[in-house]
Amino acid sequence: MASIPRAFFLSAALCIWASLVSTPALAEEQQPLRVLTRQVPPFAFQDADGRWQGIAIELWESVAKGLNRTVTYESVTLPDLLSRLTNNQADAAVGALSVTPQREEQFDFSHPFYRTGLGIAVVRDSNGAWSDVLRVLVSPRFLGIVGGLLALLTLMGAVIWFLERRHNSEQFPKQVLPGIGSGVWWSSVTMTTVGYGDKAPRSAAGRAVAVIWMFASVVLTSIITASLTSALTVDALASHVQGEGDLARVRTGTVTGSTAMTRLQAQGVSPKSFPTVAAALEALAKNELDAVVYDRPMLRYEVNRMNAQQLHVLPQEFDPQDYAIGLPPGSPLREDINRQLLRVMRSPQWDALQLRLLGQDKP
Repeated sequence: MASIPRAFFLSAALCIWASLVSTPALAEEQQPLRVLTRQVPPFAFQDADGRWQGIAIELWESVAKGLNRTVTYESVTLPDLLSRLTNNQADAAVGALSVTPQREEQFDFSHPFYRTGLGIAVVRDSNGAWSDVLRVLVSPRFLGIVGGLLALLTLMGAVIWFLERRHNSEQFPKQVLPGIGSGVWWSSVTMTTVGYGDKAPRSAAGRAVAVIWMFASVVLTSIITASLTSALTVDALASHVQGEGDLARVRTGTVTGSTAMTRLQAQGVSPKSFPTVAAALEALAKNELDAVVYDRPMLRYEVNRMNAQQLHVLPQEFDPQDYAIGLPPGSPLREDINRQLLRVMRSPQWDALQLRLLGQDKP
């Protein structure tokens, strides 16, 4: 009988000890997960009511639901996000966070959930060849060649008028403007070898200049023809950006301080910088740029939101990179998060989410 009370007290003591040990762990498990994020549409952004949404946010919400955990979000800058994650001051970082070797040394990542790269946005060519012709005809290169040709014809017209005005006033009037006008007409038809014969020099000096001009015209015609052909070809090609190799010869824009800026400068391109991708796309729509380079999903989102009828994103992408969820070093949640990520990414809802925020991926 004496052993019964001892067994009873021993069991009671074990139950009390277990409850004291498990209660803090249970309380800790039920604490909301601290998640760092920042404005990077369409992966993470706040709506009019201040609620966070986007591709990465909705993916994370599904992951947290699978973990039976609640979430609190905190908006931070990218440097602050990286620093706090490295110092284990958050449970996760969600957004368009690229996986790089340098970051992998500082903290952990989940499985990548989105593979992308840099993309190029251009203006849709809705007018076909006519738009190319008009673009070339008003280009500075073409207008410069035409202007130089007119100046040369005017100079030769003035010279022949000066030599012929006294001996051949019926064809080259003594009045300045009519006389030079007749001279320009003569120099033009002589250079083009049309030779109507309505105006011809009679003085010895005038005929000497005419002979020189005839031979010089043969050489000048070849040079001007080659220059015009080059101008037409270069300006026509400039209106057709096919990929990264075309960016060095066109007016290119990107976002200040972005990975796209670093990539372009490394390739010898000097892009015009803008504070946001939306500002760069507005300049593209106004024909102030020929191409905008940035992370391709962000370009798709902004083009779909702003002006999908006038602009489009080329199907090619370069400088590949992966987006993943950032985790503090040695995070105990990493394996559970990875399992939930794989579950969500294999569901039809994942494809529907991307289509809803990015639009159809087509040229």
